[in-house]
Amino acid sequence: LAATTMSCKSTKVAPSVDFDHSCSDSVEYLTLNFGPFETVHRWRRLPPCDEFVGARRSKHTVVAYRDAIYVFGGDNGKNMLNDLLRFDVKDCSWCRAFTTGTPPAPRYHHSAVVYGSSMFVFGGYTGDIYSNSNLKNKNDLFEYKFATGQWTEWKVEGSLPVARSAHGATVYSDKLWIFAGYDGNARLNDMWTISLQDREHACWEEIDQSGEIPPSCCNFPVAVCRDKMFVFSGQSGAKITNNLFQFEFKGHMWTRIPTEHLLRGSPPPPQRRYGHTMVAFDRHLYVFGGAADNTLPNELHCYDVDSQTWEVIQPSLDSEMPSGRLFHAAAVIQDAMYIFGGTVDNNVRSGEMYRFQFSCYPKCTLHEDYGKLWENRQFCDVEFILGEREERVLGHIAIVTARCQWLRKKILQARDRQRQTKQESNEENDEGAAGGPRDIPAGNRPSGTQPLLEVSIREAEAQPFEVLMQFLYTDKIQYPRRGHVQDVLLIMDVYKLALSFKLSRLEQLCVQYIEASVDLQNVLSVCENANKLQLDQLKEHCLNFVVKETHFNQVIMTKEFEHLSTPLIVEIVRRKQQPPPRLYSDQPVDIGTSLVQDMKAYLEGGGLEFCDIILLLDGHPRPAHKAILAARSSYFEAMFRSFMPEDGQVNISIGEMVPSKQAFESMLRYIYYGDVNMPPEDSLYLFAAPYYYGFSNNRLQAYCKQNLEMNVTVENVLQILEAADKTQALDMKKHCLHIIVHQFIKVSKLPNLRSLSQLLLLDIIESLATHISDKQCAEMGSDI
Repeated sequence: LAATTMSCKSTKVAPSVDFDHSCSDSVEYLTLNFGPFETVHRWRRLPPCDEFVGARRSKHTVVAYRDAIYVFGGDNGKNMLNDLLRFDVKDCSWCRAFTTGTPPAPRYHHSAVVYGSSMFVFGGYTGDIYSNSNLKNKNDLFEYKFATGQWTEWKVEGSLPVARSAHGATVYSDKLWIFAGYDGNARLNDMWTISLQDREHACWEEIDQSGEIPPSCCNFPVAVCRDKMFVFSGQSGAKITNNLFQFEFKGHMWTRIPTEHLLRGSPPPPQRRYGHTMVAFDRHLYVFGGAADNTLPNELHCYDVDSQTWEVIQPSLDSEMPSGRLFHAAAVIQDAMYIFGGTVDNNVRSGEMYRFQFSCYPKCTLHEDYGKLWENRQFCDVEFILGEREERVLGHIAIVTARCQWLRKKILQARDRQRQTKQESNEENDEGAAGGPRDIPAGNRPSGTQPLLEVSIREAEAQPFEVLMQFLYTDKIQYPRRGHVQDVLLIMDVYKLALSFKLSRLEQLCVQYIEASVDLQNVLSVCENANKLQLDQLKEHCLNFVVKETHFNQVIMTKEFEHLSTPLIVEIVRRKQQPPPRLYSDQPVDIGTSLVQDMKAYLEGGGLEFCDIILLLDGHPRPAHKAILAARSSYFEAMFRSFMPEDGQVNISIGEMVPSKQAFESMLRYIYYGDVNMPPEDSLYLFAAPYYYGFSNNRLQAYCKQNLEMNVTVENVLQILEAADKTQALDMKKHCLHIIVHQFIKVSKLPNLRSLSQLLLLDIIESLATHISDKQCAEMGSDI
């Protein structure tokens, strides 16, 4: 994932780290594992399936059970198959799985899932493809018990799903769920479920689906993540799209996941495709392969369910990439995805097995943390007075001035006026107190009774301004609800403000949301509002929408058209008669700066004049911002709420230990904008920081652990030895001494060796004495 890029040459998978809140704040409890680890995002080609074990194939299924992958059915280009193959992921060996009983008839485009200690196979296409005879879809259900190898068919009474192939299937809440597929004549989008707990009383039940149900489709994958089922793309005739849909099992409700929040320049969703795979791991969905408009792409796309964003995973440099393919199959074991078979170029069947190593770092909570600061309105220090009604909205100077230059100027002007007023009344009482930090502007010194700075903005009304503020804190705004024209009109007011405040990123977001929300029911309302607000780009979009062949007659027959203003009616009629020439611009679209970019610039000096707290590291002052520290750390939040130091200065430590200046700056980068890139020696200081400072999750700790385990080198081993000694990380100190002893010829030439303390030099000598024989000592002496 994008944030996993480290300062090291290659990132490896470290074991996951969980909080142990019974643990002391001291770092001495740090325990590390030192290799070997698999490189994150590495593709590896594993031994292919030999022809004498099983044929190369496509349109098959794979499932994972314990430490093995089971492959069933498919076709080899000539015949349908019904053999069951087993791949042991530890031994990387293939064999035919033991079976007894009557297996399902040879088939492809069936489905297979695991429940308990059994595999269940449903439906698919059977017959003789070589002679083109007896070809038909099936709706039978078979169980394979892994423990005994027994195949049995479930004979189910009552209603049955229509026979189908190329459908989706998953297990949730002890039930098998079947969705869509192809019945031989038409694509489907019905859903059926059957309990897998009790074979004797099992019966099929059709699900009454609601919401934005996907179009009838086949050759698509499904995956379950966060108690929801996801469906991506697939064959649906003229309606084929690259939409991602989610299904809520509890309410049987479908939702199309919007992509309008993905700004130009950010990674788009994968292009529409069929015959691809999708698996879930942690909070992510991974889409690979398939046929995409006559191409066979081999990028791995990743969807983050929490942030609703897509990205293309960059494989590690030592990856053995699979070629593009379709009708392959994929499964997950522990923290890796296995892909087998499929149809590759020139309609060739594959017998290859590939392994992809996931990364599993806790998510970045930066946007959520700032979002909670906005919702809770704690530590607010500015009050915006809006519109003619003078409605009031609270905010935080640090966030607002970091994100919006227009509002920054307004705040500076208001602060100058506030100071002037104080001087005129009697500034000695407020500003005469000595000892206030030199770096903090006098008008912004921390104080329990500091009045709110009032900033008047006549051109903004409260509701759209609050949406704009939500964007400043989170980089997001709420997507308009379908059929709610008032939501769209509100976003238009927000767009007007974004233009006035010169917020390019918010402008693009509003335009994409509005254009995606325009439909036959609201187009005239949106057009009229765009005309009134002089939003020419949106008005143009609406006019073009109205005069489309498929829309025009329906729109002009509505009541709303009768009440439209005369100039707009004239414009619509003229545009229908004589459409204007299409204008294409080569100008790149300015998508503005993100929350991360703005907070980075703010920490690096852009926010110096708005600092309102001093952090003291070994007596050295570092100006900072209360609201930002409180948003990201429960330690600072509690301090500023209940124990705010009167002099506005806070001593920095992590338990008993004071971090290095470099490590402290790494921690501030994490707090302000979520950065996790740091030298390994900083990771030692910061490993316990998530405990002590109460960060939202252990993301920083997981990166520190992985950074330490993977990136101790001859070049940095002395710095890490010093940090390990200072932080009492005894296992890391032992690991460093081990490296020093075995690489002493190189280490002895490092300039840092001379600056080590006497005690550390004695530790090195003692380790050398323990590990080096007399002969090696003599050889080393001659080298030196």
